[in-house]
Amino acid sequence: MGRMFGTDGVRGIANTELNCELAYKLGRAGAYVLTQNRHKPRILIGKDTRLSGDMLEAALVAGICSVGAEALCVGVIPTPAIAFLTRYYDMDAGVVISASHNPFEYNGIKFFNREGYKLSDELEDQIEDIIDNKLDELPNPTGIGVGRSVKLENASVDYVDFVRKTVNTDLESMKIALDCANGASYMVAPQVFSQLGAEIFPIYNEPDGTNINLRCGSTHTNMLQDYVLETGVDLGLAFDGDADRVIAVDEKGNIVDGDKIMAICGLYLKEKGKLDKDTVVTTVMSNMGLDIALKDNGCNCVKTNVGDRYVIEEMKKSGFCFGGEQSGHIIFLEHNTTGDGIVTGLQLASIVKEKGEKLSELASVMNTLPQELINAKVSNGRKYDYDKYDEIVNAIKEIEGKFEGKGRVLIRPSGTEPLVRVMIEGQNKNEIKKEAQRLVSLIERVLN
Repeated sequence: MGRMFGTDGVRGIANTELNCELAYKLGRAGAYVLTQNRHKPRILIGKDTRLSGDMLEAALVAGICSVGAEALCVGVIPTPAIAFLTRYYDMDAGVVISASHNPFEYNGIKFFNREGYKLSDELEDQIEDIIDNKLDELPNPTGIGVGRSVKLENASVDYVDFVRKTVNTDLESMKIALDCANGASYMVAPQVFSQLGAEIFPIYNEPDGTNINLRCGSTHTNMLQDYVLETGVDLGLAFDGDADRVIAVDEKGNIVDGDKIMAICGLYLKEKGKLDKDTVVTTVMSNMGLDIALKDNGCNCVKTNVGDRYVIEEMKKSGFCFGGEQSGHIIFLEHNTTGDGIVTGLQLASIVKEKGEKLSELASVMNTLPQELINAKVSNGRKYDYDKYDEIVNAIKEIEGKFEGKGRVLIRPSGTEPLVRVMIEGQNKNEIKKEAQRLVSLIERVLN
């Protein structure tokens, strides 16, 4: 059996892969691991707009209360709001019921510790071990020892107030389109930007439980791109279902992805003397154009494995304050302990306002290098052996040597399929395509 926790909590199709029984067990085991030895622990719970959220919330709360903890439910709210409010309210832990950018039939459960950080692999393994082997050994308090569920009414107000205070300027005279993905940002994002004086144009902000991420949001930006051009706004912001990521659209209708957002914001922070060690933390999937843009402007770039949790772990370990992913998870550690789409969108808009430049002009600091991604078909048993053969290793070195620092080769075995993913970046599209095909043929010949 595979590991229950993925890179962002436990996720699956609601009521089958992620059913009420599992939600109950996660609530029970999670509450015990995260709050043991604390008197009457309190756990904050939020969710996105999915139809299955109520069902899973009820089961999760039952599990939490069964070990004597209190569940404080805030309803629909962005994931980063739970990270912030767990600290702000001095809770013992936080939980979000969401499947982020996935279709509505999916759902997920992810935990935050009392400092507002996602859990380490070790803590997740403890929770999983209890569910698999020790659930019956957990305490079953009775009488006044049983936990209870409480609804908190002002959580979104407190979060909006926090987000507004992360910038020192208003957005008067700015026109901003907001694609809320029919998700958790549908109420708070318009409030934040309108309270700061922007004229807002919200779209996809009428959730019905089934339309979250449906041809909208950060993974489907076509409609927002068209809408920006039709309305003539200064920029557009597309959030995902739980609003922990954002993709921007400039005034010309062009996508400004997480890499370009990091280039703009990272260089702005450096200019203000607020970029610790002049370093931006990214993952191996960020385009090399970001590395080049940062280097050309006196900044460093540190790479981690894919996943915003690994970016944050590196930031905490090495004393960095800013980083993120190409997908739009951007972390301003000065403000929040996880990716926060609304905070990021607000920082970006405030830079546009302060500098008096168009977003397209700011984004031009980075040139995205062409990429070619081809899968090599190999057996599951050998897909991790590509670096054990000199023939393959030397071919990779030869290709990268041709690029002279303006390109790279990235090899990633698939976690679920019998494939080795070969991605090459470089300045010449035809050249990198030819090199990728040659390397894939070599890997298939050597490993099959």
